[in-house]
Amino acid sequence: MRQLTIPHRVPEGEEPSAARQSDEPPRVLAVFAHPDDEVFCAGGTIARWVRAGAEVTVVSATHGEAGQIRDVRVATRHTLGEIRETELRLSCRRLGVSTVRCWDYLDGTLADADFDRLVDRVAQMMREFRPETVISFGPDGGYGHPDHVTISAATTAAWRRTDPAARLLQAHFPNRDTLLMDRLASWLTTRSDRFAGSSDYVHALLLVVKEAGTMRYLSDHEQVQWYPAGSCVVEQGEAASELFIILSGFAEVWQDDGRGSRRRLRTVGPGEFFGELGVAGNRPRSADVVALESLTCLVLSRGAPTKFAGRGAGARLVGPASPALNGDEAHPDMPLDAPETSPDEPGVLESDVSDVIAQKVAALCAYRTQLPLEPDMFPAQVLTEIFGRECFIEVPAIATNDTAAVHRSRPAHARDFATLGSAVEVRQ
Repeated sequence: MRQLTIPHRVPEGEEPSAARQSDEPPRVLAVFAHPDDEVFCAGGTIARWVRAGAEVTVVSATHGEAGQIRDVRVATRHTLGEIRETELRLSCRRLGVSTVRCWDYLDGTLADADFDRLVDRVAQMMREFRPETVISFGPDGGYGHPDHVTISAATTAAWRRTDPAARLLQAHFPNRDTLLMDRLASWLTTRSDRFAGSSDYVHALLLVVKEAGTMRYLSDHEQVQWYPAGSCVVEQGEAASELFIILSGFAEVWQDDGRGSRRRLRTVGPGEFFGELGVAGNRPRSADVVALESLTCLVLSRGAPTKFAGRGAGARLVGPASPALNGDEAHPDMPLDAPETSPDEPGVLESDVSDVIAQKVAALCAYRTQLPLEPDMFPAQVLTEIFGRECFIEVPAIATNDTAAVHRSRPAHARDFATLGSAVEVRQ
């Protein structure tokens, strides 16, 4: 694994390998499709480089007006694009970014835009700013989003057309084995009190799990599960393969003393976890949890549950099935043509951003319309494990007159990102 190095400014007209470096600050240009892409892809790296003296410009091709509205107190459909641009500027300010450009392409339609004009616009930005480093998505767009795929292809084509002496870094999202359920269970069992999260906390946790899972920062399987009144959600003595947090409703916790008598330990309600003792200790469940009324929970597990999992202390088939048994992909949110990779794969550059995790989380918190997150909602160590590493692949430079290679940067259709693989080779 190679560590990502901080860019250095090279005097104009000299090669990047020149021994003498300019006194001017190094310049970094980040080109993405939507507000918040910059944080999820490279927020920590940007903050580290700014701290080291780099001058960073962030471009968002759209205002993100077709995105979710996850807090109607913040925006409406009519105001979402304007609000998300404001969020983008706040996020970038928290990262230390000096210049922000938000273009007027329609969210969700980049694949239908005039590709050559889009390339021209990115190329003009490169000529004006003269960056040493350019950052964008990889050819798969992270998880196949057509806007991400298109801006990646346009940025690659513009870079090859203008200044392949600058390095092009493409955000890379390898499969990680980080399980949020394990981290949360460990945190919960070391507290001196029982934790109960607010409705905002529950909402934020649900979205963090979904967003971080989509970008493959987490490997948990998540599902929202409903249980009717009287249902036994977990049974004493069975294997602990899931962590629960109550979204709505109440449940009772009962314990069997092994001699036929049962006692009620407590009632749990919205914002409370259960199942953490078994997960953290890797031991069987110590009590039954029974739905007192209609109960809805967010359930985290190590993988998708089987359709034939047994229940109770004597069950032999428990927990998630392996891909060999159920035919599922190891990561169901990953595009079919995305590479099966890990952070330790040769050719992947890793940026350790744990020292600026507070800045990255603060930048994420700027996006109230998308992620109603507060910096103190989750333990710092948990946030560091989720967001503390960013990965990139450096695209090798080619001759500027290689028109065939420039043509290969253009996707036949943004959704068909698999065809772009030949245009991106990892420098070993």
